[in-house]
Amino acid sequence: MKYLTEAQLEELRQFDTPTVCNAIEKFKLRSKTEGFTSPAIKALFPDRKPIVGYACTAKISARYPGTKENEESLYAYYQSILDCPSTPISIIQDIDEEPIGSFWGEVQTTVHKALGCMGVVTNGGVRDLDEAYSLGFTYLASCTLVSHGYIHMEATGTPVEIGGLIVRPGDLIHADKHGAVLIPNEVADQVADACRQMQQAELPVLNGCKATEDGKLDLADLRLWRAEMAKLRSK
Repeated sequence: MKYLTEAQLEELRQFDTPTVCNAIEKFKLRSKTEGFTSPAIKALFPDRKPIVGYACTAKISARYPGTKENEESLYAYYQSILDCPSTPISIIQDIDEEPIGSFWGEVQTTVHKALGCMGVVTNGGVRDLDEAYSLGFTYLASCTLVSHGYIHMEATGTPVEIGGLIVRPGDLIHADKHGAVLIPNEVADQVADACRQMQQAELPVLNGCKATEDGKLDLADLRLWRAEMAKLRSK
């Protein structure tokens, strides 16, 4: 698999996740209702800039105590982050029926930062918000939790499902305050240019409306502006 350079990843961080989502549609690789997380996954720190990187995946549980094998899975997961040939993002599926214990807190965010990972997307819960925020760590999660319960790792390096999004190890993920989207590897190096195209395409509508006095919009003008936007998007 070809990985993007750090410069290319940084370029993608200049765009918000909805723009990236729009840009991916240009390539017609999947349905417009696939490839991103549901509203159940929320950004705990919405002022954070977008994070972009490659998925290091695992499954966790906190309902019942773990085993010695689960401890080894944790270190295999840590090793997968160290082995990631580019910027890693943690993608963790909580397999409990309802999240009851958090894998994420001050200790894990500090460990992950030392491993080179600066964010997580999880359907589970998180805690120690102040400490994670001060570390510059990004949380996208379903909820906040008080306890860690019997938290342990059930599996690592496996496909996971987060808010309806299936993520495999090594998938390229873009995430911000809106949610997360999977960037198909086959077009990853073209998405930044497509983002710029999407932004330019919206200008006829945006500029036309901003130049119009409130309450005075002519729908005939709007029809023309939207037609121009559609034309520019399809190029």
